[in-house]
Amino acid sequence: MVDPARARKLAKRIAAIVATAIDHEIKDPRLAFVTVTDCKVTADLHDATVYYTVMGEDLDTAPDLQAASAGLEKAKGVLRSKVGAGTGVRFTPSLTFVTDTVPDTARHMEDLLERARLADSEVARAAASAKPAGEADPYKAPRETVDGSESTDVG
Repeated sequence: MVDPARARKLAKRIAAIVATAIDHEIKDPRLAFVTVTDCKVTADLHDATVYYTVMGEDLDTAPDLQAASAGLEKAKGVLRSKVGAGTGVRFTPSLTFVTDTVPDTARHMEDLLERARLADSEVARAAASAKPAGEADPYKAPRETVDGSESTDVG
């Protein structure tokens, strides 16, 4: 077992190396919009999982996840060589690339929160103009008689 702090430090270094290599050294056009978001390294430092997202060319186009995945698989050997040269560890970890779903999940959560805000505002609007269904004061209070004394007679 390796110190968890060392594994985290190595994971950050691997993420930086892979991101830099994708951005500056690998000329595959399928990787033009790939962004490395995170990296996790196993406790024995033999396997690294690199999480990535793919942004669309503009806001209206959907990202091509299959092409990016194929491009990363093709560049895996070169990236592993870069990681080995950049980290200086005895055993260069094998790289696995996984699409990061956190941005999609966050977008979905924001949509749900917006729908909840709209529902809350509709309820508040309806409550503002609502009137009680029964009497204004539905609780029974002792009745006063004509002479001013209280009656305990309920009914």
